[in-house]
Amino acid sequence: MSAITLVFAALSAVSTFVIAAVVVGREAHRLDGVAPRAVYDPDEATKFVADHLPPDTQSRLTFEELRKLLVLHMRWMHEKGLQPSDVIDRKQDIDSTLVVGEETLTAYLLGKAEESNIEVLDDVDVVHVVRAHLDYFDAIGAVGPSASTNDL
Repeated sequence: MSAITLVFAALSAVSTFVIAAVVVGREAHRLDGVAPRAVYDPDEATKFVADHLPPDTQSRLTFEELRKLLVLHMRWMHEKGLQPSDVIDRKQDIDSTLVVGEETLTAYLLGKAEESNIEVLDDVDVVHVVRAHLDYFDAIGAVGPSASTNDL
C-alpha cells in the first residue's frame, strides 16, 4: 500500500467518526428537550389497577366498571391539560404548576360514576382505584415530581 492510500484511509476514518459524533450529539441534545414517551395502554392499566386493588374492592367492582373509571380519570386529565393530543417529539413547555390531589380526583370520579351509571357500593373503592391508577402512571414514567409545600 502506498502512503497516499494510508493517508486517505486515515482521513476517511477520522471524517466518518466526526460525522457520527456530530449526528449523535445533535440527536442527544434534541431528545434532551423532548418529553419522555410514556405509553398508556388501557388494557395494561386496567389489569395493573385491578391487580393492585384490595380484595374487598376487587369483589365490589367489575372489570368493566373499573375500566370506565379509568377512562373517566383520563378524561379528567385531558380537561386539565395533562393529556395533550400532540405529544410526539414535543418540546417540554409546561409553564404553570398543576397539583393533582387524590381528594379532588376521587370526588370528581364519584360524581361521574353516578352520572355514568357505575354502581359504587363503597366510596373507598374509588379511593383505591385512584391510588392504584396513580401508581400505574408512576410505573410507566408518566408522573412528574411531587409538589413542594410552596406549590400547595
